[in-house]
Amino acid sequence: MPEAVRMHLDGRTNDRSDLVGLFLCPASRLPELITDLIKVKPPRPVELSLVIDTGLGGVPKALSIVESRAELLALRMVEMPAPTDVDEVWLERVSEFVPEDVIRVIEPRRGGVGWLDGLQRVIEHGSWPKIRCGGLSQENFPTTGEVADFLSVISAGNASFKATAGLHNAVRHTDDGTGFTHHGFLNLLVATARVNATGGVGPEVHEALESTDGKALAAEAQALTEDEQLAVRAMFASYGSCSLTDPVTDLEELGLL
Repeated sequence: MPEAVRMHLDGRTNDRSDLVGLFLCPASRLPELITDLIKVKPPRPVELSLVIDTGLGGVPKALSIVESRAELLALRMVEMPAPTDVDEVWLERVSEFVPEDVIRVIEPRRGGVGWLDGLQRVIEHGSWPKIRCGGLSQENFPTTGEVADFLSVISAGNASFKATAGLHNAVRHTDDGTGFTHHGFLNLLVATARVNATGGVGPEVHEALESTDGKALAAEAQALTEDEQLAVRAMFASYGSCSLTDPVTDLEELGLL
């Protein structure tokens, strides 16, 4: 925790501070975070995304802790996994617990018969669906087809989404150490732009997700008009990375910063 706090606060003051978003913290580790912030005394509250790892019942207590430390923390987002069926009763409880001015991000379990229906229910509820793009095993990495299906539901619902895990690098690649093929956040951005341009998911979206040509992806991103850029960012609204340097390095090398 001390290292994460230091890296985040350093990231807010360096030359690329405009790229640093929210600090993600599991609800179970809030006391650690607060202890470290008290020590360093940040000049302004740290904007927080609270990741609920204590079950839905733990949300009120966690929110109360954050609210009691307004000089240290500013809650902007609450993220949580959804039960398999993502039913209306559960979603209503989320609405009861999370303030209206805080973004709700809900991650239905990927795969299975009801996954896409669950995404639709999350959108209808007014929350952002989240897609996990990697992890510690091959099963944690969605296929490009699954990512495309996810984008199709998001587009049809005119919604925003968050992506997480495995997206440290801009371009799709295979990790030499693990052998896992990682999705690239630039691939996802260009795929989103193509969804917006065509109004749906076709072969061109799959091509964007599968491309390993960083220069071509960068050129396509650079060619977007301002309106197209804003439309992409409205849909692909957030993504999390445990590295604050790898994404920046990639974007600099691709000439995008």
